[in-house]
Amino acid sequence: MAVVIDGKQVAQSYRLKLKEEVARLKEQRIQPKLTVILIGEDPASQSYVRGKEKAAQEIGMDSDLIRLPAETTESELLHLIERLNVDASVHGILVQLPLPQHIDESKVIFAIAPEKDVDGFHPVSVGKMMIGEPTFLPCTPNGILHLVKEMNVPIAGRHVVVVGRSQIVGKPVGMLFLNESATVTYCHSKTADLAAMTRQADILIVAVGVPKLITADMVKPDAVVIDVGVNRVDGKLVGDVEFETVQEVASMITPVPGGVGPMTITMLLHNTIEAAK
Repeated sequence: MAVVIDGKQVAQSYRLKLKEEVARLKEQRIQPKLTVILIGEDPASQSYVRGKEKAAQEIGMDSDLIRLPAETTESELLHLIERLNVDASVHGILVQLPLPQHIDESKVIFAIAPEKDVDGFHPVSVGKMMIGEPTFLPCTPNGILHLVKEMNVPIAGRHVVVVGRSQIVGKPVGMLFLNESATVTYCHSKTADLAAMTRQADILIVAVGVPKLITADMVKPDAVVIDVGVNRVDGKLVGDVEFETVQEVASMITPVPGGVGPMTITMLLHNTIEAAK
């Protein structure tokens, strides 16, 4: 039976350290501040933003939420980002994704000043991550890496299989583990025999948004399984991994909810504090 990795507990422990860091910065008259831009009324986005606001308040950080209507133009959004880029009181800028269809996501990400890119999505941040230079790391991938390290799982020389190749999780999480000297394989919708690949994983990271895609027969005995999926099925949140059966095979597994999610927000707070410093 796998050990269930308690993301809430790990996140809470890390946030206590961040709270102390904020207090030290305040003594130097530096007040870390995150500004979040939310466009439209997407329920999931609103829920995420509330979580970010609450977490920021808990550690003593300033958090400013700018709500904009769904019909906000691309030009209006880009002008707002320009203003925030030059506002010295704002250390981190986050535009909540997804955006309405009439707004080009790439243009918005590129518009944020790299030194305020606390999401870690700007090409400058991504490029530095690729070559192992210090930068703002994307929050969910960095949260996953932190969870694995916190559980004392060896990484160097291990085979990490990533199912999913999104810009937000799949691609960057593989690169972070590669930077830790793991051997990394990427799988996706065009992978010929997915199960044959996943069964090779010492650490299996699944981030595709397909409920219960990974079943017990697809998992190597004693593998560490990190489930990044968040899917709503019959009113319940479930992951991309069939938790009940895979738990019988794996050595460690993250639950959904309560696994990776709390770490994502924690790493966002970490990045904002680093930006303030």
